Amino acid sequence: MNDLPLPESWTHKDLVSIESLTVAEINFILDTASAFKQVGTREIKKVPALRGKTLVNFFVEPSTRTRISFELAAFRLSADVVNVSASTSSLTKGETLKDTAKNLEALHADIIVLRHSSAGASKFLADRLESSVINAGDGAHEHPTQALLDTFTIREKLGRIEGLHVAIIGDILFSRVARSNIHALLKLGAKVTLVGPSTLVPRTFEAMGVTVTHDLDSILPDVDVLNLLRIQHERQRKEYFPSLGEYTSLFGLTKKRAEQLKPGALIMHPGPINRGVEIDSDIADSSRSVILDQVTNGLAVRMAVLYLCAGASRTS
Repeated sequence: MNDLPLPESWTHKDLVSIESLTVAEINFILDTASAFKQVGTREIKKVPALRGKTLVNFFVEPSTRTRISFELAAFRLSADVVNVSASTSSLTKGETLKDTAKNLEALHADIIVLRHSSAGASKFLADRLESSVINAGDGAHEHPTQALLDTFTIREKLGRIEGLHVAIIGDILFSRVARSNIHALLKLGAKVTLVGPSTLVPRTFEAMGVTVTHDLDSILPDVDVLNLLRIQHERQRKEYFPSLGEYTSLFGLTKKRAEQLKPGALIMHPGPINRGVEIDSDIADSSRSVILDQVTNGLAVRMAVLYLCAGASRTS
């Protein structure tokens, strides 16, 4: 444990957004995650940092990889874990989110990891609970740990964030991943371009300080990182684009398009992947793809976030 940053250097008991963090705070989380990634290389991959603490994974929306990642992160920190879904909670009986969370706190839950369909749900609870609250995705608002693991992966592979050109491609309008990534990347000095059909990437995003284009081919030779977002099949019924085939022809990373990328450009995807839609299957499995590195790094980042927020909660 001596090689880990002191949690006392972190002052937030909660992590509800990237927008609310400073550059120094983002870098502190990334540096802490680097230390925890080294823990993962040891023969014994557990540390006693959260021994005696209880984490509740409270997922009102379904999730597999994020929930499991938080669960494994807590186990690695020696915490106890309880998983709660909306279908098995008293929310189905009409209980409010606040009352459910207050009951979890009364049962001495130290950390509540919340995924919810409503933007601002995590902040709502964080302002009303003494327990630490970690946002695992709230509506189309933010998904802070995904942005942290994405920036961690870029920094690990390319050595820096500042000065890089990162393109985020796909369903930006409904994407909490995109919003958190935009905040993180701009704070850390990257240039960000959003790409996709005009229905899913409106010009209004330019107010955030990004560039918007609807022509993927025009930017491919210039980008250092491509972050491809999942296209949800239900969008077709809402007519945000005519068909998956047309989307792929205009915005999919095909083998031909991948040839336009400069050497060393990274290909990222938060998952789950729609192979053959956002990205060609062979490209997803190629050497320049860091998709599985993102998954591995997500564990280290979430260990860091739990460690830091629980530490701040003890001293607040």
